[in-house]
Amino acid sequence: MALTAGLRVKLAADLRLAGSVVPAVPAAEDPAAADAIVGSLGSLLLASGTEGTVERVDEPQPQQPSHEVREYVRLTSLLEDFGHQMPPASRKQLEEQIATLEPDWIAHREQKPRVTVRVRLDNGFVLDGTPEDVFTSV
Repeated sequence: MALTAGLRVKLAADLRLAGSVVPAVPAAEDPAAADAIVGSLGSLLLASGTEGTVERVDEPQPQQPSHEVREYVRLTSLLEDFGHQMPPASRKQLEEQIATLEPDWIAHREQKPRVTVRVRLDNGFVLDGTPEDVFTSV
């Protein structure tokens, strides 16, 4: 489902928020406050069905490749560039390493860029940078 600014949405599942409490001051306004930790949040639960309004939809961001994906790219490049010069046993070992990493590479290629949103919930909470699939339209 593609979300748009102004659309009414609700949480599709219960969410548990945990972590540090920091000031909600943009870094441009107060660089020191942007990194300050005010306290620790034990946990906060938001129930599925909690409604709110989409304030902003962020551009899709490609997901960062895992170590296995980066290694697959490195090894296939090595094989393509120098495979013809390698001793047969070394080349075979390299091909086996690539084969074990191939499922990670395929899964990475099938991933869609992640769209995140900023939603102001009716209870006053704001969820920013939240994956769009956490919400359904009302």
